[in-house]
Amino acid sequence: MQELDSLLADQPSIAETIARLTREFPGQVAFSSSFGQEDQVIADIIWKNNLPVRVFTLDTGRLFQETYDVMDLTRARYKQPFEVYFPRTEAVEQLVQEKGLNSFYDSVENRKECCFIRKVEPLNRALQGVKVWITGLRAEQSDNRHDMKPIEWDEHRQLYKYNPLIDWSYERMLEYLDQHNVPFNKLHHKGFISIGCAPCTRAIEPGEHPRAGRWWWEQSHKECGLHG
Repeated sequence: MQELDSLLADQPSIAETIARLTREFPGQVAFSSSFGQEDQVIADIIWKNNLPVRVFTLDTGRLFQETYDVMDLTRARYKQPFEVYFPRTEAVEQLVQEKGLNSFYDSVENRKECCFIRKVEPLNRALQGVKVWITGLRAEQSDNRHDMKPIEWDEHRQLYKYNPLIDWSYERMLEYLDQHNVPFNKLHHKGFISIGCAPCTRAIEPGEHPRAGRWWWEQSHKECGLHG
């Protein structure tokens, strides 16, 4: 960990840091994108600088149409490939047959079960053989992300996580998107700050926490298991 921390000692740009990571771990650096605003910033940096990073996304089968739209816009803009991972068909079929299509509304346990099947398990498959996982996490997003560092060790998955935007403000992110004309999800203009699956995401009201729209029927734990 100390060796990787040294990569940031001279405060390099995000592009230079990623380039250094790809030299340190050739073929073993991956970026997971949900095509939200933060991830679009990172994708723009990766693809504009032709960095050898494997880019992938998770399609849970319950995404907004607007999310699919921005996927197509991004593909057309950068003309770069990205991998799509889906949940295992048998697991989804069994869940729906046993508990119905919307069991996640019934309890936190059921919601976490759905998240695991549709998101966590596919992510674990996508990260096999990866040594550095690049994420779009920002400290402002939630309390459990507040103390995260730019580079961390993920003990569970046995890999490093690089969080290049962890110290970025929401305003700085919007400024980047505007200056570089980066395509983004139209739902962001409709009060959707954090966008996940359609049945589990709503727009937030002015003054609400950015994660208030995720699993809004729950009182706490606004995470799905990908990052905690």
